[in-house]
Amino acid sequence: MASTSMVHTDPVAWVTGPRQQSCAAAAPTPVSSTVSGLEGYGRQLDGRTLEEARSFIQRMDYSTTTWQDDDDDTILHIYTAKGLREYAYAAAEKLKELGKLDSKEHKGKTALLVAVAANQPDIVQDLISLGADVGVCDVKGQTALHLAATYGFPRVMQIILFMGLQVNLEARNFEGLTPLHCAAISHSATMKAVAFPSSNPAAWLGERNDKFLCLDLLLNAGASLLSQEIKSNKTLLHLAVKEGNVHLVRYLLSIRPDEMQAIINMKAHGHTALHMAAGLHGSPYQEELIRLLLQHGADPSTRNLENDQPAHLLQSGDTGDKLKLILKRRGTSSRRRITSLQDQD
Repeated sequence: MASTSMVHTDPVAWVTGPRQQSCAAAAPTPVSSTVSGLEGYGRQLDGRTLEEARSFIQRMDYSTTTWQDDDDDTILHIYTAKGLREYAYAAAEKLKELGKLDSKEHKGKTALLVAVAANQPDIVQDLISLGADVGVCDVKGQTALHLAATYGFPRVMQIILFMGLQVNLEARNFEGLTPLHCAAISHSATMKAVAFPSSNPAAWLGERNDKFLCLDLLLNAGASLLSQEIKSNKTLLHLAVKEGNVHLVRYLLSIRPDEMQAIINMKAHGHTALHMAAGLHGSPYQEELIRLLLQHGADPSTRNLENDQPAHLLQSGDTGDKLKLILKRRGTSSRRRITSLQDQD
């Protein structure tokens, strides 16, 4: 066993060499999850390794246990980042006793936020079960949900959402974005990445699906479609249309058709989603997006702050002329319907 002075210099040196190999060779003694409803979700704790880690941590003095390196990482941050689950668990137990479970490193991340960013769902579960603050944010205002949504880690997000905690789905980071906004922006970035020749199709497909699942999890948990990001008041629909993400727009328009009546013509600094679709010059999905929005009640007569209707934002040339006819026909149809209703009154 290494001395505590050695650990103070390098808290993980003792577990990254021969000692780690001997632990791996031993027959594991599983420890069941203590979290109700998530039993068997991830791999079980190795009981033998956990007791060994507990014994080691208990022999540390206070200064070693609470030690932080030049980046303000505690031993818990380091064990978490390395994915050393049993040692992270033992360190978390000890730091909880000392009131330092949510200590932050230089970027404002607690061990829980490090676990989320490192895609360590089992450690995320352990830390939350031990009382880690799921609402804490880093220096950018990002909570655990923001990070899981941005990186596209659905297993991590499931644990955060389904552990029975009061989680703020509408929390804002310092850019004014909710986790749902982050999920949409991240999904759109991945959808665009397929256009690059260097893209790995299999990896891209997996990333796309993971990010979509994160978005779906947030919506099913009750995240609001009406939430507007603070800088420009964009809703989830605005964000998807602006990036030409037709796959996400199709999904949003299909899941809650009743709510779309309140959302479809909402403005973001004067622009409706239809204005944004009209401005997608050169996008292969421009026409489909315009048709989709019109089919779900988008009003082509709405004007932005410059007094422009969507048709005024279209490109010149044959494509623009074709889209103008689509908008004009729908606008005429809408006026006829309104006139008919007025006549009935």
